[in-house]
Amino acid sequence: MAHLRCFRGIDTLSALALHLEVHDWQRFARAPQLASWLGLTPILHQSGESSSQGSITKTGSSYARRPLVEAAKRYARPPRIGVTLRNRLQGQPDHAPQIAWRAQHCLFRLQARLRERGKPANVAAVAVPRELACFLWAATVAV
Repeated sequence: MAHLRCFRGIDTLSALALHLEVHDWQRFARAPQLASWLGLTPILHQSGESSSQGSITKTGSSYARRPLVEAAKRYARPPRIGVTLRNRLQGQPDHAPQIAWRAQHCLFRLQARLRERGKPANVAAVAVPRELACFLWAATVAV
């Protein structure tokens, strides 16, 4: 849980909810498998040569998906490490804060890029939590 708390927007309660729902992060061989399990991947409609994507599948745990969506809202602001986050980072192994810092930059850029392209807010509300789940997977599996 301490590795999860290195990320912006995820504190004790969110980390506990995610850890209890996912429990064994190692069971996912790759990060997109976790995102799919959480129901954060789009529905794919295919017929012959045509292909289109719909809304997210929502097949996974809503208890795990909700803290990710709430935490993703914190990444709309530019990357920085505040006092609270700095206190949470103390005593953590080097890899978790590095992944969390990289996540801040990537997710802020993703939100900015989606806004520039004129995408609706709900598209960003799904894209950013999906990427955040992948970063969380990287931080917990790399232990």
